[in-house]
Amino acid sequence: MATDTVPSSIVAARSAYPAVSRFLRHRLALLGLALIVVLSLACFFGPHFLPHDELYIDLKYRFSPPMTHGHIFGTDPLGRDIAARLFVAGQVSLTVAFIAMLMSIVIGVVIGMVAGYLRGAAGSVLMRFVDACLSFPSIFLLLTLAAFVQPSPAMITILIGATSWMEVARIVEAEVKSLRERDFISAARMLGLSSHWIMWREILPNTMGSIIVAATLTVAQAILAEAYISFLGYGIQPPYPSWGNMLNGAQQYLSKAPWLAIIPGIAISLAVTSFNFIGDGLRDALDNRSQS
Repeated sequence: MATDTVPSSIVAARSAYPAVSRFLRHRLALLGLALIVVLSLACFFGPHFLPHDELYIDLKYRFSPPMTHGHIFGTDPLGRDIAARLFVAGQVSLTVAFIAMLMSIVIGVVIGMVAGYLRGAAGSVLMRFVDACLSFPSIFLLLTLAAFVQPSPAMITILIGATSWMEVARIVEAEVKSLRERDFISAARMLGLSSHWIMWREILPNTMGSIIVAATLTVAQAILAEAYISFLGYGIQPPYPSWGNMLNGAQQYLSKAPWLAIIPGIAISLAVTSFNFIGDGLRDALDNRSQS
């Protein structure tokens, strides 16, 4: 079969094999992926295997250390099971992080794509707007916005997504600028294809590698952002548990019951580190200059 008759889907599948092979050789990325799978399964299915839910109060066993009285991670000041609260908090934190990541990717891709493809004042104005947003530290911008809204998982998700798209826009804009002068884009213009078609059907597929890496790292940033604002009291509020507000509630008991802070702290560290490992592995795997 001639090369020019091979379906594009088959060509794309063949080109993906070296990237998959490089990713599978990245040990830290595989470790991160395994940890995320285990953590997600524990958070979303673990509560069904525990004897008590996250709201059950047993004052008789307040401050029970881990692995005592049937509580694998111990209990909190009200006698609530830490494992149940940790897993349900993981559901909240991971869900907030993933949805916020999707929001930031959509906003960043749209703005970066338009700014990178357009020439002249329109593209410059968009990128100056991105620069202006980047000039404010994202955590302070997030805390400022959170102070003026009613805290809820949905609102915190929107705030994190609305304050974490600027880096994505920068990455996409740089990729689009490098692609818009390529021969296949010039050929598309000569064929009379619209700018809309060229941006979303020709350029976007060629930027997906960078977008996927940015999405992975954005999840890690969103987990940290939710933990920051919840720890400071502006994020997820009780009775909804999150890893951040679990740390907030544990700070006054550090000497008496250190596991109250250590356990959610380990969960946050594992999740963030694992997503960063995956992002590093994807960056290496999708780099065309890498050796297959």
